[in-house]
Amino acid sequence: MKYRSWILIFLAACYLTLSTISAFRLSRSQPTERISGSAGDVLDDNPVGRLKVFVYELPSKYNKKILQKDPRCLTHMFAAEIYMQRFLLSSPVRTLNPEEADWFYVPVYTTCDLTPNGLPLPFKSPRMMRSAIQLIASNWPYWNRTEGADHFFVVPHDFGACFHYQEEKAIGRGILPLLQRATLVQTFGQRNHVCLKEGSITVPPYAPPQKMQSHLIPGKTPRSIFVYFRGLFYDVGNDPEGGYYARGARAAVWENFKDNPLFDISTEHPTTYYEDMQRAIFCLCPLGWAPWSPRLVEAVIFGCIPVIIADDIVLPFADAIPWEDIGVFVDEKDVPYLDTILTSIPPEVILRKQRLLANPSMKQAMLFPQPAQPGDAFHQVLNGLARKLPHDRSVYLRPGEKLLNWTAGPVADLKPW
Repeated sequence: MKYRSWILIFLAACYLTLSTISAFRLSRSQPTERISGSAGDVLDDNPVGRLKVFVYELPSKYNKKILQKDPRCLTHMFAAEIYMQRFLLSSPVRTLNPEEADWFYVPVYTTCDLTPNGLPLPFKSPRMMRSAIQLIASNWPYWNRTEGADHFFVVPHDFGACFHYQEEKAIGRGILPLLQRATLVQTFGQRNHVCLKEGSITVPPYAPPQKMQSHLIPGKTPRSIFVYFRGLFYDVGNDPEGGYYARGARAAVWENFKDNPLFDISTEHPTTYYEDMQRAIFCLCPLGWAPWSPRLVEAVIFGCIPVIIADDIVLPFADAIPWEDIGVFVDEKDVPYLDTILTSIPPEVILRKQRLLANPSMKQAMLFPQPAQPGDAFHQVLNGLARKLPHDRSVYLRPGEKLLNWTAGPVADLKPW
């Protein structure tokens, strides 16, 4: 029978008691597996005492006033830029003395300009970012010492500091020239891509921790769904001819598996979405307009093995989280064979992935909780910054030396903000 091997997997997985581990609370009776080797050690690092961060006090028009205009920014998937500032203001790594700082943080909310449907409009972001950099370069000496090489920015747009939601146009824009020497903390990550520069820190998108915790179901609930996905397969409004959105990968999922009994897939987003993920063995995490989505966070939190369909993706905190061990990677061209790929995975491999996913450290690293907790995404960002220290002497410019071109980029970006 075509699905004989899957039946063995399904029966084994249905009796797992580790299906819905909270990132905040772990039952002793639920089997977990510690992350072995250096990855696990890195995940548990404590950044306190290893670096000091100076937070620029910018005029509120760059952050607080923007948020006041639209509180929806607090819950959308780009909200890491907001919570990172709040975290750092009360973090023990913060220093009020810029002379002793290892890193300088510039709190600019570049994604908090939303359409009525809640989608961010990045078109003002380059001018806003340039304005903030001009301000700190004019009022403090620290930017000019390195032209930003010891500064970091949170840029959680679809394509980071390329500031556009469509890949072709993002590539055409490239990273904002004034950010070429800075460290970028961004959700976008794809190897050999102009919108991901060397040294960037890739982070998970924001997913509301309290909301997910409120949807936890009993840990002994069997995983009775083999493959689960809810979301768009086509974006007719922005890609009327098809094939461009998700590079055709989502369309291939629908066309090949809409009638397959092992695949619970739909465009509908039910109120039981989080509960359904906790009942599933595999959760599809295909690219959309960008390679990443909140499904990756949700899958890890709810113990559903993420099936990552996004060629060359750079995953969050890849030096700390063993993605190859907890997930399944499927090339975009191989989507038509998803059923064969997933039903061919041995039960013991699935069980090990689920044990690793049950590790609370893994889940904590994917979240930006309020208040912050040890090992969470905030601390993983700081760990990433700490591992870059000490700065090489080459980052400091000689007197009068200039490397950045302040007039480079599209003409529209040079207009005052």
